[in-house]
Amino acid sequence: MNVGILGAGHISAKVVRTLNRTEGINVYAVASRSLEKALDFAKELSIGKAYGSYEELVMDPEVDLVYVATPNSHHFAHASMAVRAGKAVLCEKAFTANAREARELVALARERKVYLAEAIWTRYMPMREKLMEVIGSGIIGRPRTLTSSLCYPMESKERVLRPELGGGTLLDLGVYNLNLARMVFGTEIAKKDSIVIKGDTGVDMYESIVLQWKDGQVANLISGAFSRCNREALITGEDGYIVIENMNSMDAFRVFKNYTQIAEYKAEGRISGYEYEFLAAAEAIEKGLTESPYMPLDETVAIMEMMDSFRKEWGVVFPAD
Repeated sequence: MNVGILGAGHISAKVVRTLNRTEGINVYAVASRSLEKALDFAKELSIGKAYGSYEELVMDPEVDLVYVATPNSHHFAHASMAVRAGKAVLCEKAFTANAREARELVALARERKVYLAEAIWTRYMPMREKLMEVIGSGIIGRPRTLTSSLCYPMESKERVLRPELGGGTLLDLGVYNLNLARMVFGTEIAKKDSIVIKGDTGVDMYESIVLQWKDGQVANLISGAFSRCNREALITGEDGYIVIENMNSMDAFRVFKNYTQIAEYKAEGRISGYEYEFLAAAEAIEKGLTESPYMPLDETVAIMEMMDSFRKEWGVVFPAD
């Protein structure tokens, strides 16, 4: 499968280094707004073609899948362009700047019958399947609470600070917490509450979110750009608990019963973790699927709607709104 990379930034470089070691995936081309930047990126990472516009890449007949890794504010325009060109699309999180854009993009892909998926890597990792298998085994009893924290010092990051880029920590970090909570407890959320600290540019720089499900489960979710945290997630049950190390890449998790560790699972055999979303895309496209069973489009839209509702409460507004 030939992959075209839209955006020559830091995450794109990590993805390309991973895909260069992934069997069956070929990084065919990269595009940037600057041809010079695209050429430098292609030379550094051994990519055969470089384009100075995104339009040229999506029109290349040799490109099978377009990976959109531009700022959140541009995801809708760039993914839509690729879909209209008949290209399968894997779009980085956050999927779009808001739920309206997400719904329109999903409708377009369904109308054109092309593959579209959100590239939130934790959804595709084998560690996600192992986690759900362990929870489903009943070893910790019925899971009742989840606490998850994801914070980095990012007060100077342009993509976080600027509302015109779809900034703030919710779309950058909090989206991982929301995805984990919904993976563990499902979608029947009955109540939600939150507190937020906004920065000088008006975007959210720290939030603490509490979700309650219809069956009584509760998730406490923290994301922020002021400091570092342990990035752990804790899932508690009636008979034990699970500690996930580095929840946004699921490096490992440990299982405890009666406060004693009884098992540990590590993410072995992976390159970086990015490979799984591309392998899932290749498998789905080969089967003629237009969305991923690992991250259904309706779930992507539902999470965008949740994030919209929090931003509305907080008064965090993007130009795209």
